[in-house]
This record gives sequence, structure tokens and C-alpha cells, in this order.
Amino acid sequence: MKLGKVEFCHFLQLIALFLCLSGMSQAELSGSRSKPYFQSGRSRTKRSWVWNQFFVLEEYMGSDPLYVGKIFLLVKNEWEQKSVSNWYQTKMGRVIKTALPNMDREAKDQYLLVIQAKDMVGQNGGLSGTTSVTVTLTDVNDNPPRFPRRSYQYNVPESLPVASVVARIKAADADIGANAEMEYRIVDGDGLGIFKISVDKDTQEGIITIQKDLDFEAKTSYTLRIEAANKDADPRFLSLGPFSDTTTVKIIVEDVDEPPVFSSPLYPMEVSEATQVGNIIGTVAAHDPDSSNSPVRYSIDRNTDLERYFNIDANSGVITTAKSLDRETNAVHNITVLAMESQNPSQVGRGYVAITILDVNDNAPEFAMDYETTVCENAQPGQVIQKISAVDKDEPSNGHQFYFSLTTDATNNHNFSLKDNKDNTASILTRRNGFRRQEQSVYYLPIFIVDSGSPSLSSTNTLTIRVCDCDADGIAQTCNAEAYVLPAGLSTGALIAILACVLTLLVLILLIITMRRRKKEPLIFDEERDIRENIVRYDDEGGGEEDTEAFDMAALRNLNVIRDTKTRRDVTPEIQFLSRPTFKSIPDNVIFREFIWERLKEADVDPCAPPYDSLQTYAFEGNGSVAESLSSLDSISSNSDQNYDYLSDWGPRFKRLADMYGTGQESLYS
Repeated sequence: MKLGKVEFCHFLQLIALFLCLSGMSQAELSGSRSKPYFQSGRSRTKRSWVWNQFFVLEEYMGSDPLYVGKIFLLVKNEWEQKSVSNWYQTKMGRVIKTALPNMDREAKDQYLLVIQAKDMVGQNGGLSGTTSVTVTLTDVNDNPPRFPRRSYQYNVPESLPVASVVARIKAADADIGANAEMEYRIVDGDGLGIFKISVDKDTQEGIITIQKDLDFEAKTSYTLRIEAANKDADPRFLSLGPFSDTTTVKIIVEDVDEPPVFSSPLYPMEVSEATQVGNIIGTVAAHDPDSSNSPVRYSIDRNTDLERYFNIDANSGVITTAKSLDRETNAVHNITVLAMESQNPSQVGRGYVAITILDVNDNAPEFAMDYETTVCENAQPGQVIQKISAVDKDEPSNGHQFYFSLTTDATNNHNFSLKDNKDNTASILTRRNGFRRQEQSVYYLPIFIVDSGSPSLSSTNTLTIRVCDCDADGIAQTCNAEAYVLPAGLSTGALIAILACVLTLLVLILLIITMRRRKKEPLIFDEERDIRENIVRYDDEGGGEEDTEAFDMAALRNLNVIRDTKTRRDVTPEIQFLSRPTFKSIPDNVIFREFIWERLKEADVDPCAPPYDSLQTYAFEGNGSVAESLSSLDSISSNSDQNYDYLSDWGPRFKRLADMYGTGQESLYS
């Protein structure tokens, strides 16, 4: 098919129109995505929107649309490169208004709006921009509170303390914030004075607490009618109904096993301190408050009556005295009485008893203090030298009244007199002058004091009066009588010197006695090192060297052996023996005497010798014998070939030795 010129021109027009339309649609699409648009070297950013958020009151019931807000368009012109600010606000604002009345925040509290703006009055080829607007509904108090239940029931024990929480209830309110704040009150019921209700500011709950103690035996249940209302109601919505609600709360009191209860919290009692042991003072009473009414037994808490002055009858509660009472020791006794159930001893009640001890006149008056009375040597007759008073441990109801006088023996004395001042005091006066310390330095004045009790008691107190030397103002200077004796005898310095000499002599005597006691004290030494002469007994006639190895036998072998001198540790040696003298050939009795004397001196200075008396035995046969030593102690060093035939010439006393050691010894052992 061939097209003519006219048809071909129409075909080209259609193609051009199609291309234009497709270009416009792409421009609109790019404009909705806020992408830059380029045109022959020039560019500009499409219009953008500022995010907006508007708030609208719910439940608007007006006939006119509600004003929500206004939107303005900001445009940036990038062609004006030199301008200070390329952003400007269009003067064409648009207002958003509500389209429907009675919007409910509790149903939906926010709305999201998408706003589109186009330039060129929305014609093809214009640019557009979009923004989101959030509309939030603010709350108004348009919902009354409502209890979810018409009645509540709670069980509480009767032992629950006062101010304890019994229950928590809450009325529901769909509003929020200040529009949901509650107030609760008890409007009716039989527990108006027993319970109270308050509000928890955080949770808006009603808290029911106890105001008085519960008693199951008195009342087993309580019914309360409680109202909940908004704290601040909106008058615009009062037509919707009352903004309050009520509910019923029933509280059931549960029985618990309670301890016995005393009829009185405190029992005051009085008793005279002169009462006899076993007398009745008073009675306490307690009962079991439970319905079982268990019997009660009584006892005294001994921690409050440590001295056990009182007893109580376990069944009747009668309190009696167990010991004699003394008001001056303890005027009031506060004791605790325990009451326990017979069926359940763990349930114990406590009652308190205050026992006041009544006073009787059982204490005699006495001086108020220890008086130190003095009289001057130059005192004149009738001069007051002392004012005395008295005290009494008793406390009569009308107060004390004391009477003073001198005893019968002292009434006629010529030195002092007494004047009763009638105000529980008395004055001591002098009757003469001329008191002298050297004649009598101390006077004793017996004073008789009587109280006003019934029966009255009295006592005799002795006042000691010293004679003193006084100055011109009557102030005592010295009261020692020895001051007048000293001038006639020794002076004070001489007495001090004598006293010092006596003390020195006593110290020397004590030192001497101490040194003597130290000499007699036993020395401490090791028993294993106590080496001294001992008696050694042998059953054989020789060969005893093995038994004497532990002893110093040098003195028995040779008299002239020099021994080392040892110094005693407990005494100071007077003579130091540096050497031993050599014995000469002198008579035997002199040799033995000197031998014993030397041994005695050695024992005195020997530090190992015992301090007590002991018997020293020495096997010493002397020296200078013609036959020399006959002891077997030195046989270890003797010559076995020695000739002992001369023993037979010594007489019958040496016959046995001659037979043993003489020429016939070989035949003796053959």
C-alpha cells in the first residue's frame, strides 16, 4: 500500500504527538521522585515539603470543618547563584481541616496524611512534591470511670495489725493523664470506722487499710460500698452520663488462736514494807478471747523479779509476798505476769503490775554528815562552834521533824551545850573559855536525836571536837597537842634524824637476814653430776675397780694429791686454797685430824656440795706405814711377783694374809 503525501504528513504528526506525550509522562514521574531535571544546560531542584504535625481535639461536634493547620511550600531556585538564600516561601498556603466530626482518640489517636503539591496549576509539564503530615488527637475527659466488677470479697485474719493493707481495687478509665486521675471514698457500709480507703498516685488504685483492731468474736464480716470518680470532670461531656461508679467490697474476718488478754493493761498495787511474808497484795485476771475459752494459768516473769519478792497463784492470779520488803532498798517493783492457755502453752499473754511499797518508820535519824568540829583555845563562853542537822531514810507523808538534845551523861558537862533550833538543826555552844591542847586535845559530845514518826525512833551520835590554835579571825591553824611538848624535849630536826637512823638500821637488818636466807637456800644442780664420797659395799674381797670408776678415788690412793679448788656459787669464799700442803711424818691421830679438816674445808667451798648436813665417809688408812698400803685399790698397779713372806712375822692377826700372799699360796690354789 502506498501512502500519498497527505497521508505521510498525518503519520508524521501522530508520531510527534506520541513522543511529546511520552516525554511529559516521564517528566511527571521524575518530578514525583524529586530527581533533578536538566534542560539545555540549566537545572533546578523540584519543590520539596517541610514535615508537619498537627493536633486535633477528639470528639469535635461542630457543624463547620475544624481548622487543623496550614501548609507552605519552600522552593529553591538554583538559577539565582548570587542570592544570599535560595530558599523562599510561597505565599500560597493550604489549610487542612477535619472532614468528619466526633473523632475518638480511644479508637484511633493518630492519622498520617500524604500531601502533594504541583506547580503550573497542575497542568502537564509542571513539577510536584509530597510530604507527610501526622495528625495526633489530644485527650479530653470524655470517659467516666468504671469498676470491672460489681462486688469484691477479701478474707483477712483478725490478728492483722492496724494500718495493714486489706485490699486494692481499681476503676478503669479509657482516658489518660490528668483525665484519668481518681478519687475513692467509702459511701456506705458497717465498717466506716474500721477501714479507710486512699488512692495510689502512681497506679490510681484504691487502697483499703485497717484503722482499728479486728475481733472475730465480736464481728465476723464487714460490707463496704465504695465510689470511684474522676478528680477533674469536663462539664462539656457531663451529658454522656455520671463520671463516677460504685462497687461493693465484703471483708470476711478469719478466726486465729489468740493469746490470753488481761482485763487491764496495768495493775497498780500498794503494800506496806512491814507486811508479813505470804500476805495478799492483789489479783490479776486474764481470759482466752477465742471461742474455745481455754483455761488460763499465771506465772511471774522472773527477769522482772530477780530477788523473788513475790509469788502468784497459777490458777487464781493472786499475788502474795515471798520475802520481807524494804522501801529504802526498792520503793516500786514493776513485774510482768504471764498468762498462758492450758491447751496451747505457746499462746502467752502479758500483764504489767506496779507494786508501790508504803513507808513505815523503821530507820532512826542520824547525822547528815561526818562533822569535823574544832574549838579555839581563845573561844569565849556561849560561842557557836558547830551547826548540825540530821537525815532519815524514811519518808513520812508530813515530812521530817527532828529533835536534838544532849544525852543524860553529857547534860551536866561544863564544856559544851546544845541548842535545838526547831528547824531540824541544832547549834553547839561553848560553856567556858580557857581550852588548852596540852590539857585535853579532843572532846567527845554525845547527841540524842529523835524523829517524829509513829512510833518515834532515836539514835545517839557522837560529835568529835578538837582543840586548836586559831588566828585572830578564829581560823584553826594547828590542832596537834604534841606541838606544846616538843620544846620541852627534842626538836623536830632531832626527831627526824632519830627516825632516819632507825630506818637505816632496819634496812641493814633486813639485808643481813636476806643474805643469811640466801645462804641456806638449796642449790639447784644436776643429780647425775653430784659426785661425792659414798659407802660402797662389796661382797668379794677384791677386784672392785669396776665399781669405783665413777668416783674420784685419788684421795684414797694418795693423801698428798693436790685437788683443784672449786669456788661455791652461793657464798663468797673467804680463803682461796691454791695448793695443798705436804703431810709430814707425824703421829697418826694428827694425820687423820688434818685429813678430816682439809676435807671439811673442801666441802665448805665445793659448789657441788649439798647445803644440808651430810655424813662423809673416807677410806683413809694414813701414811708412813711400814707395811705400806694393804688396800686392793692399788692392786692394778702392783707387781704380782712381790714377796709377802714377811707377813707371817707380824703375828696371828696377819696369818690369813700370809697364807694368801705368802710362799704357801701356790699350794693354796693347787
